Amino acid sequence: MKKKYKMDEIDCANCALKLENAIKEVPGVSNVKVNYMMQKLTLEAEDASFDEVEKNVLAVCKRMEPDMDVTAI
Repeated sequence: MKKKYKMDEIDCANCALKLENAIKEVPGVSNVKVNYMMQKLTLEAEDASFDEVEKNVLAVCKRMEPDMDVTAI
């Protein structure tokens, strides 16, 4: 499954890269792309475990960028 998210308040391209690398380490993530210029995150994971992976990815986002809002689009 592939899902896209809008990110509000991501501070810089370096922060986006750090976030992308951290999300890649989440078990179950098959692919992730954080686009700083577009303020978007694209997440891919297996359908069967997507809800759990999504929950863990959003937790990583909140931990690394507490002021950033991430919403599905």
